[in-house]
Amino acid sequence: MFQKPPFIIAIDGPTASGKGTLASKIAQALGFEYMDTGALYRGVAKTALDQGLDPAQEKEAVQAAHLLHKNYDLSLQNDPTIRTERVSKGASEVAAVQEVRDILFMLQQDFSTHPCAGVVMEGRDIGTVICPNADVKLFIDASSEVRAQRRFKQLKDKKIPADYEDILKQLHIRDGRDSGRSIAPTRPAEDAVILNTSTMTAQEVLERSLEIIRRKRL
Repeated sequence: MFQKPPFIIAIDGPTASGKGTLASKIAQALGFEYMDTGALYRGVAKTALDQGLDPAQEKEAVQAAHLLHKNYDLSLQNDPTIRTERVSKGASEVAAVQEVRDILFMLQQDFSTHPCAGVVMEGRDIGTVICPNADVKLFIDASSEVRAQRRFKQLKDKKIPADYEDILKQLHIRDGRDSGRSIAPTRPAEDAVILNTSTMTAQEVLERSLEIIRRKRL
């Protein structure tokens, strides 16, 4: 059993910034546990839609959150059906509901403290709300056009119907909602290292991030 608390790496940033790919690769490289916290909100949105509920309606979003909490499994983050644009839109809507965030908060905190060598958690407010005392905080960003192209390719590779212009439009809407909401807005923590990945390859981002992490672990 590990006597020390897990080494926590918090990775935040807007949608399609590449933080998910980065987080999973860091976890693999270091042998750490990995959680995509955005998948929780996507899961709430998909649960709502599957149950005929409206993610934009607060009471129905809370109902869906309770259902997800009751049946949650970490494998949710590998479900491709939570990556559609319809679910993405709903995820941004439910994330603005404080009671939804409260329901999911304990799931995230429990993951960050369970016995292991380290955890990598990525989302919108890991470094600012969920794990403000994280050992390393990274904020991954990129231009909206680059992020829209990445999301478009991601969906096409998974054979999910996608339209670039619609993705870009929805991304702008979601960016405004996520950064402008009063509840846990998407923003870098004061002590986060900000990486703009617009002109960087995934390998370059990984190498730079591992360099930052290794300096912190010395």
